Amino acid sequence: MASDKGCSAGDPTLRRRIEPWEFEAIFDPRELRKEACLLYEIKWGTCPKIWRHSGKNTTKHVEVNFIEKITSERQFCSSTSCSIIWFLSWSPCWECSKAITEFLRQQPGVTLVIYAARLFHHKDEQNRQGLRDLIKSGVTIQIMTTPEYDYCWRNFVNYPPGKDTHCPIYPPLWMKLYALELHCIILRLPPCLMISRRCQKQLTSYRLNLQMCHYQNIPHHILLATAWI
Repeated sequence: MASDKGCSAGDPTLRRRIEPWEFEAIFDPRELRKEACLLYEIKWGTCPKIWRHSGKNTTKHVEVNFIEKITSERQFCSSTSCSIIWFLSWSPCWECSKAITEFLRQQPGVTLVIYAARLFHHKDEQNRQGLRDLIKSGVTIQIMTTPEYDYCWRNFVNYPPGKDTHCPIYPPLWMKLYALELHCIILRLPPCLMISRRCQKQLTSYRLNLQMCHYQNIPHHILLATAWI
């Protein structure tokens, strides 16, 4: 774990960290940025060491870049388990979900947990089905909350000395709204979160379009968290 003295020059993960402004902008759940970023950590078998790295979109999405990188650099062994955690600025699109599912099918010893800051084009039915397919294949998908943002800041960000506790604070409501929509996706309910942007001022706004099926199927404590019941 990082110390309160900042990132040491001898920190082996320093070259794999992203800058504070990148993290603050790219992972802000209120911003509909085109850039995508993946922060990930890998743990092999019983080895206590954790490998951490980061990646961004190139001509391919970050998820595909990760799969190609890890399969080209590492020979998987069925007798050795591999635990992977992703912190994504956007949830996977349907094509990436398909690639991830195939990767996991070929590597049964791999477990994957995904924390996403936002849901990518969540009204697109192919994207929604892609997330359900991931869950069906054993992937855990959750929306990032304050503890995940703090963890990423400490372990993936090149924060200034003494600023290890200065993680950007984002409105919890946005996290709860995306969590609500993720429940809709999992339960095969129609979208309830509507997001729009005012182009002139680049302001992102939201509204909820809750139907009777949402009230009937979504746990009340989740609806209560968004102050809509």
